[in-house]
Amino acid sequence: MNSFKLSGTRSLLAALAVAAAGLSFGHVSAHAATLEEIKARGYMIVATEDDYKPFEYVVDGKPTGFDHELLDKLRKTVPFEIRQEIIPWTGLLAGVSTGKYDVAVTAAMITKERVKSLDFTSPIADATHYYIIRKDDTSIKSVKDLSGKTVGVQAGSALLERLPELEAMLAKTGGKLGKVVQYTSYPEAYQDLALGRVDYVVNTIINAQSLVKDKPEVFAIGEAVSGPSAPAWAVAKGNTELLALLNKFMAEEKASGELGKLQEKWLGQAFPNLPVSITP
Repeated sequence: MNSFKLSGTRSLLAALAVAAAGLSFGHVSAHAATLEEIKARGYMIVATEDDYKPFEYVVDGKPTGFDHELLDKLRKTVPFEIRQEIIPWTGLLAGVSTGKYDVAVTAAMITKERVKSLDFTSPIADATHYYIIRKDDTSIKSVKDLSGKTVGVQAGSALLERLPELEAMLAKTGGKLGKVVQYTSYPEAYQDLALGRVDYVVNTIINAQSLVKDKPEVFAIGEAVSGPSAPAWAVAKGNTELLALLNKFMAEEKASGELGKLQEKWLGQAFPNLPVSITP
């Protein structure tokens, strides 16, 4: 949309990376491996971002978080090796849609645009979008106060795609969406927020809670700026047998209570009433 503006070299590089990945994003390669092919070769390749706390991140050089612990459980149930590659977010979903990777093990939002080239597992959490501000910023008390202010968001993310919802909310109060700065990762956006280079950052409630828990003296959570959202793992469009295997695993973890325990441990709460599937 016309109101989206990039700021800074790293934002431009992020946008170029998204654009480059998008050249093939809408077309699923014939090389996307089926479940039968994965079994035949003996391994499955999963891609993670590892810069998206609490879902996936690195501590002392070791990948950790909700998705990693759930992935470890999956390893114990499948008859093949699971190999992991850690890559930047901007190439993750495109790499899965074209068959470079078999599964995106991340908290990827299910959106109308993404379901054109990807199939998603059952949702792993609730992820309604909220705005995050500096704790000492008294100028922002509600959504209407975001009018004209600069927002930080991750490039290529569903949160960027759904900013028109916030724009519509602001329009109802006579306001408008301000400058949008895109980042390759959320830690960069949070750093600029703390330094006053952006006025607020939009992220999911889970990620916002995790941030404020870690740095309660710096950040605060505002109000919701989107309708309901849900993240899930993703496979290439039409890879039905692989999707079925993953969904069977998710269903068994949910039925046993293990999924709820992981949600409470990493995300701060369990989500027992999540739907089996979502049509955005």
